[in-house]
Amino acid sequence: MGAALRLALGQHSEAGSKPLNQDFHGAALPTDAQRRSRGIALAIADGISSSPVSQVASAAAVRGFLEDYYGTSEAWTVRRAAQCVLAATNGWLHAQTQRGDGRFDKDRGHVCTFSALVFKGREVHLLHVGDTRAYRVHPTALEQLSHDHRVRLDGGQTYLGRALGLGPHLEIDHACWPTEVGETYLLATDGAYEHLDPLLVINTLARHGNDLQAAAQALVAAALARGSQDNATVMLARVESLPDQLSPPVRRERLRLPPRLAPRMEFEGYRVIRELYASARSQVVLAVDAQDREWALKLPSTDMGSDPKALDRFATEEWVARRVDSPHVIKAAPAEKRREHLFTAMEFITGQTLAQWMTDHPKPGLDEVRQLVDQIARGLQALHRKEMLHQDLRPENLMIDRQGTVILIDLASAHVAGLNEGLGDARATDIAGSLQYTAPEYFTGDGGTPVSELFSLAVLAYQMLTGELPYGLQVPQVRGPRDLHKLQYVPLRTRRPDLPEWLDRVLRKALHPQPARRQQALSEFAHDLYAPGPEFMSRDRTPLQQRHPLLFWRVLTLGFGLSTLVLLGLRVTGH
Repeated sequence: MGAALRLALGQHSEAGSKPLNQDFHGAALPTDAQRRSRGIALAIADGISSSPVSQVASAAAVRGFLEDYYGTSEAWTVRRAAQCVLAATNGWLHAQTQRGDGRFDKDRGHVCTFSALVFKGREVHLLHVGDTRAYRVHPTALEQLSHDHRVRLDGGQTYLGRALGLGPHLEIDHACWPTEVGETYLLATDGAYEHLDPLLVINTLARHGNDLQAAAQALVAAALARGSQDNATVMLARVESLPDQLSPPVRRERLRLPPRLAPRMEFEGYRVIRELYASARSQVVLAVDAQDREWALKLPSTDMGSDPKALDRFATEEWVARRVDSPHVIKAAPAEKRREHLFTAMEFITGQTLAQWMTDHPKPGLDEVRQLVDQIARGLQALHRKEMLHQDLRPENLMIDRQGTVILIDLASAHVAGLNEGLGDARATDIAGSLQYTAPEYFTGDGGTPVSELFSLAVLAYQMLTGELPYGLQVPQVRGPRDLHKLQYVPLRTRRPDLPEWLDRVLRKALHPQPARRQQALSEFAHDLYAPGPEFMSRDRTPLQQRHPLLFWRVLTLGFGLSTLVLLGLRVTGH
């Protein structure tokens, strides 16, 4: 493994000439696992001086952020996790304001400004609201990274335009950029930065060297000596080392590759019943635990030992399943003991795949398909709420159990935003699933989003109804944005004339080559299948060439043929 993320920190705060220090600051001391998944966070807050309770607000903001941020889902990005925590803090502060004097005078409420830096992987994130400031220290200058949310009046007076606790809704600035070893960052309240200049900061850091604590104390003392009449707080952070790569969520280097299993073998607390599937890369067996519960064990083959990325994806599948709670997503077995081998243990589902269901139902009714689509959408939504994409939605990866519940399986291709950020581009750009069900934006290099999975779901809906693919095998041939215009959608009613016209319009929209032209949520697509709006019920004015390309060319060819016959007839008559 490469180097870990390490920071050197220094922080200091003084009330100055005021009787009460309304600033608050702090830095987290995360465990190794937390540092890998959530990073290192530091935060600073400044309570408004007009309020007698603003010190409560600033303390609650910093403490709440540093504690609750590490309790958010490891699958979430820094931005989503931080904004959820700060939105909850803002709601609590505003509620306290509404119960006290601040209800009638916001200057006496639970209000504070806030800035936080979160270092994760090889990147740093800024979360900011108000007029505390974040700087990056350069050899000869200070680069202000935050924007002051102050509104200036004509008379030169200013007031806070945004702050925690100021209103029921909160808008937080977020920025992210790559960082480097040796970079130094400065967080400060206005009582400090208004009396510090770049030369003083740079010389102070140079004088104290690696002792950032002494440097922070010296900068606060300098601000007060220069006439600051406010509380003064300074935080310093220097990047000492960065990871070469992100660690997988499961430390698989501690696990051995398993042997090939046979019936009646005992393995890691399970007894093997029979083999379910085997290939050159993996083996799946049915096994029971000590309580006679049935589980499907999936084991990588020894051939995968030379493919670290494949092993990382393999190890991530069960990790993903443990973090999603939905009846429509496969569940992982309880982690009851420490493992010695690398394998996954997932629930054993008795039923059939959607592929088999389509074979058994070659011409299903619309209501049957709508019910299946609705369940698949619910499973995908459960993943999306955790900032995950399934990325391999196909008939073979959907099980229908004996009660008729549709369950998403095979999470090995899932993209987890929170696990992929930290080393640059965290988008889902890799084509991980079956090509014929993959949205066109993957092939143009734009990457996937939840709207891409809506496309894949619409492909499944179309295939369930017709037994065919809406674009045939055209989509995998896309290589750039220009190729999107060449895609020819085959109208649903050319294959199922018994289905309503509005259904074709709903599917055509969901299958549009451009993501922005589709429904923008799975719930919207599912709703359109049950209750189509006016845009789908009005008479179709789409050109015949787009609605029925085959019919268009047949009519055109017939027209040319008739015209030729007429011209020949006129020529013969003329002679």
